[in-house]
Amino acid sequence: MGLRLLHLNLHGLIRSRDLELGRDSDTGGQTLYVLELVKGLAARPEVEKVELITRLIIDRRVSADYSNPVEKISSCAEIIRLPFGPKRYVRKELLWPYLDDLADRIVQRLQKENKFPDWIHAHYADAGYVGALVSRRLGLPLVFTGHSLGREKLRRLLAAGIDHDQIEQTYSISKRIDAEELALAHSNLLVTSTKHESDEQYARYGRFSSKNVEIIPPGVDLNRFHSVDINSKDEEKELNKLFNPFLRDLNLPPLLAISRAVRRKNIPALVETYGRSSILQQRHNLILILGCREDSRQLDKQQREVFQQVFELVDKYNLYGKVAFPKQHKREQIPSIYRWAANKRGLFVNPALTEPFGLTLLEAAACGLPMVTTDDGGPRDIIARCENGLLVDVTDLEAFRDGLEIAGSSLSLWKTWSNNGVEGVSRHFSWDAHVCNYIALMQKRLKFLAPRHWALGNIKETNPIGEKIIFLDLDNYLEQSKSLSKLRNKLKNNSFNTSDIQLGILTGRSIKAARFRYAEMQLPKPSVWVCQAGTEIYYSDENKSDIFWQDSMTVDWNRKGVEKVLFDLKDYLELQSSEHQAPYKVSYLLKEPSDATLPLVRKRLRQSGLAASPHLKCHWYLDVVPLRASRAEAIRYLILRWGLSLERVLIVASQQGDAELIRGLTTSIIPLDHDASLDGLRSQQRVFFSEAEDGVLDGLKHFRFFQTH
Repeated sequence: MGLRLLHLNLHGLIRSRDLELGRDSDTGGQTLYVLELVKGLAARPEVEKVELITRLIIDRRVSADYSNPVEKISSCAEIIRLPFGPKRYVRKELLWPYLDDLADRIVQRLQKENKFPDWIHAHYADAGYVGALVSRRLGLPLVFTGHSLGREKLRRLLAAGIDHDQIEQTYSISKRIDAEELALAHSNLLVTSTKHESDEQYARYGRFSSKNVEIIPPGVDLNRFHSVDINSKDEEKELNKLFNPFLRDLNLPPLLAISRAVRRKNIPALVETYGRSSILQQRHNLILILGCREDSRQLDKQQREVFQQVFELVDKYNLYGKVAFPKQHKREQIPSIYRWAANKRGLFVNPALTEPFGLTLLEAAACGLPMVTTDDGGPRDIIARCENGLLVDVTDLEAFRDGLEIAGSSLSLWKTWSNNGVEGVSRHFSWDAHVCNYIALMQKRLKFLAPRHWALGNIKETNPIGEKIIFLDLDNYLEQSKSLSKLRNKLKNNSFNTSDIQLGILTGRSIKAARFRYAEMQLPKPSVWVCQAGTEIYYSDENKSDIFWQDSMTVDWNRKGVEKVLFDLKDYLELQSSEHQAPYKVSYLLKEPSDATLPLVRKRLRQSGLAASPHLKCHWYLDVVPLRASRAEAIRYLILRWGLSLERVLIVASQQGDAELIRGLTTSIIPLDHDASLDGLRSQQRVFFSEAEDGVLDGLKHFRFFQTH
């Protein structure tokens, strides 16, 4: 049997042909890299199956291709599109509330097929979050590639003078960084493109470990990107038509930039530099390939701003006849554009503020086009191996101008760089080399990691939790419920002892204290108890917790380390008494409720590299538990181990901190008397907000939970 591989790339605008690169900020180099990697892996004899999971989109504004649930890439590679979030296309920053749904769908799909991948490779922060949840629940090895990191983006945007609140509103930057930290904590392997990316970007994360890093530079399709083409005359005629409307003298060597129209790519700085230099204007045309557009007014806000800056700079420096920025081009024209520029002894320019790798640099080099590029990130590695151009500080416009003027001043130097680039890419950056390295390193790193699939379990064991289950919160809902007698009668009338419907209890208490308090309520006997904030599971009357859950969620747990790291936060929180503590739970009481305390504790735990996660309940009670533990994860463990369907799990949630229980594909009831913090979850699909006093009964009726199917 060959390797089975699963890749996650969630933004949605990806297909097996005619990639819409540069359409928006979600369709950049990452999209091309992931598709080429999947194609390259599928061509290898060691690989049996490659699946690429992305989002299903139904939207008249985008191609119908993105609504196709399954798209064949090759005989052993497919794009699988799963629905989550709105049907329409939305930018990736708006997908965070729906990622738990996708994680549940992927786990369900893999369980149903009963064919598990050898590893999951998650691309970007959102896929890293989903990949971490799927890896955690199924015990599958996780490979993570961030592509562009939130902490680096935040650093650059702050340095550019953008307000932190504006960054948060536009980019959901804190959610992105949280997701990256989670992915790093769960990943068995981190694939980066460059040493700089590893040492200077990932190293800023608390859960980063240099031991997990492998540097595998992306590859270039040398069948498309090459320096000589027998159709060069036809190519030249076609591209002359594309650029002729903009340029007075087509024969001048071009300064070529190809990128998305986003701030990070720093295109206005290139136009400014060109406009300030009479030498550059005499020697070169400036050609900007910034994606396709019909009407710049219909682009997203960031793209509009970039184009507006370009238009204003062209006007400011009177660059008409010297700068080309065509509205449309075809993806298949890109190799031709590189060759066209090389044939005119031009230069490729990458002015990006930050460049994790720089695939366009390799494409240009493979076509014989030398480069002048930002000295940030991946270009350093490319120049070091290919010796085909100059690194410049693109934030210093004088240094940027000097670099461009020097690079275009010597024909012999240009020829040396051109030849070096073609040879260097062929030697170091081909897709064949990339895929071979990728498979070899994965197999070496991951061969000792055996998947764990709870649903397969021990088939001789009897399912203790029934076909349907209702989870009730002992500490809050049952303690405070005014309609407990009505609930008691309803549950008794449905005879739980003979029904497939069972009760589950959620509590922060110990099992002994929980049973004592629950007995006073005269409710049916629960089949399962999730105790100590999700760190212990007990069945019925048993006194021993589920050891499989304990083993899976206590990885790298360090209770003493948690207490030590949080000891100096005495102004904000204090340890609760010993009866509220547990082996896998450290419980605190906040001295004053504050929205700032939870992020502060989370940051402190990360910086110390502890595999621990804080959970705030009812605004006052803070529990720190193992990173892989929570009430929501305990419920999913039960579902997987005993083969229960998520849709047959109903959870009553009412308090601050219960949001984790509501996300995903479980069914939830929110009583009338609930904490206001839950109101933001009204958009969740399977959540019922009751308007009646007996809210749980209202919800059970709404979902027809007692009906048999």
